[in-house]
Amino acid sequence: MAHSYGDDLRLAHVLADNADSLSMERFLAIDLQVDTKPDMTYVTESDQAVETAIRRTLKSARTRDVVLGEEQGEQEGTNGPGGRRWIVDPIDGTSNFVRGVPVWATLIALEEDGEIVAGCVSAPALGRRWWASKGTGAHTGKSLLSSRQIRVSQVSDLEAASLSYASLGGWDAIGRGQAFAALMRRCWRTRAYGDFWSYMLLAEGAVDIATEPELNLWDMAALDVIVREAGGTFTSLAGAPGPWGDNALATNTRLHDAVMAYVGHFPDDGPLDLSWTDEPEDDGATAPERDNVRAFDFTREPADEAP
Repeated sequence: MAHSYGDDLRLAHVLADNADSLSMERFLAIDLQVDTKPDMTYVTESDQAVETAIRRTLKSARTRDVVLGEEQGEQEGTNGPGGRRWIVDPIDGTSNFVRGVPVWATLIALEEDGEIVAGCVSAPALGRRWWASKGTGAHTGKSLLSSRQIRVSQVSDLEAASLSYASLGGWDAIGRGQAFAALMRRCWRTRAYGDFWSYMLLAEGAVDIATEPELNLWDMAALDVIVREAGGTFTSLAGAPGPWGDNALATNTRLHDAVMAYVGHFPDDGPLDLSWTDEPEDDGATAPERDNVRAFDFTREPADEAP
């Protein structure tokens, strides 16, 4: 019988409840303390307070587990390294938090033996929360007892696909700026919802593709299991499953190969081909013409059909 992570998921909700209270207490505060880290990204007093509170609870409730957080690094449990590890981003979207934009969230994930097995994403300023654990599907709602199951879309054509991203600059840095621009032109709709929200919209079936060229493990861990349990695919741009690369491509699965043909990034493959057009490398197939009238299918897979 498959292992149940119900107790861990309930704990993740408790951690998220406490995090929401702390972060909302300082959101929009006129005296919010903001500093910059060595990589010139923002860190606020709320980032530190939320991570400290989560670590304090985990130290009591999961003494044996390792904890990895964005702000305070990795701390071993009584079992030492390996086994189970909690991965925490106290505020994903700190730049939004600083500017008063409500698109930010606390990300909490549990890794066991090299696999992300549970995750919770809580965005209190949006009044939204998403979660999943291995083998139980992905859900959204106010609490474990007040929720609905979510599934990715069934869109299978890039011309009917909605693409969400965070920013454009990083794509040039990895030599895929022109390729990403071509993908954007190919898709039906593009919007920069950004950060965690792109991936949660994907899990809900509202977006079909979400991708970013530069990320850390704590940015992705909780998103990975939620996307997968919703029926999607989450890989690096090199195609490796999970959140273990330094970038991410998440899709509704049906579109994954088509998107990889544009933005798949394999740095050791030799010099970059900058002669990019609106199509991936020619495989002998003729791209379909764009018609003025198209029939779009934006349905989600029924929750009860989840594998």
